[in-house]
This record gives sequence, structure tokens and C-alpha cells, in this order.
Amino acid sequence: MNTRVQVEHPVTEMITGVDIVQEQIRIAFGEKLRYRQADIELKGHSIECRINAEDPFKFTPSPGRIVSWHAPGGPGIRVDSHAYAGYFVPPNYDSMIGKVISYGATREQAIKRMQIALSEMVVEGIQTNIPLHRELMIDARFIEGGTNIHYLEQKLADKPDLPKDGKAGKK
Repeated sequence: MNTRVQVEHPVTEMITGVDIVQEQIRIAFGEKLRYRQADIELKGHSIECRINAEDPFKFTPSPGRIVSWHAPGGPGIRVDSHAYAGYFVPPNYDSMIGKVISYGATREQAIKRMQIALSEMVVEGIQTNIPLHRELMIDARFIEGGTNIHYLEQKLADKPDLPKDGKAGKK
């Protein structure tokens, strides 16, 4: 049995309404599981963008001090992070500094909410992959759905005009 919670657990939590971490802690304290599989109903759509301290197109680490931090909010938006203005991103560990999760009744609504959330998110002082996420959220192939694990690699290879300086939407 794998007892660790996957990094994408917020997506499951958003579409089931079950706080998986809370349930795992309750079980660790000897309490009984409050749900049966038949009790779990999937509703809506959810997307998670892992926000990493890295060059958005070369994927090289970008350690350093975050000088400005503004997390998005609003209906259907969740942000899980340990980062804040003044936080120093160390060079020797996982570059993930947060997760932005959107939820919507439809895939289209979840995408639109994520587009807005990413446009509102501010992380200054280091590079992040937010510009790449912004590009992906407006990409026709992604919006259409049905992409596979090679999607990003193909997109980056097929689009030499993607910015290499980390500033999405600027040539």
C-alpha cells in the first residue's frame, strides 16, 4: 500500500468534496473511514498547475528570494503553498513553490477560472513557470482536450516562437 498523498490530491478533493488529508489524519488517529466508495460522487472538472521556481521554457532552477507574492483567489480557486514575500527558494530541493487549482462545473469553466487565476498571480524576484502555464491555458489543443504525455514536449518543439526569456506573450 502506498500511504503517501499524491501532489495532485487537490484535484480529487475539488471534484469529490472529500478532504483526503483530513481523512488520512483521522485514520492515523484510529478513527474509522467516514466514506465508502459508493458514497463518493464525482462532480465537475478541476485543473492543477504546479508553480515551480524555474525558467518557464528551459526548466532550469531559479533559486533566490521572492520579493513579491500575490496568490489569486475567488470562486473555484484554491492555492496551496508555503511561499511568501521574503521566502528564500533554496537551490538544493524540489523547485515547486505552490499549486494553483481551479474547479468548475464544466471543463471550460475550470480552464477559464485557471486563466484568470494565473493572470492574477504575482511572484517576483525569481523566475517561475507561470508564463508557460498561461500559454498552455490558451492553447487550442489543450482547450480541445485529448492531449497525451508528449503534448508539452511537442508544443515546445513545434513552437519556436515561444518566448525564451520567461515573458509569455512577448516576442
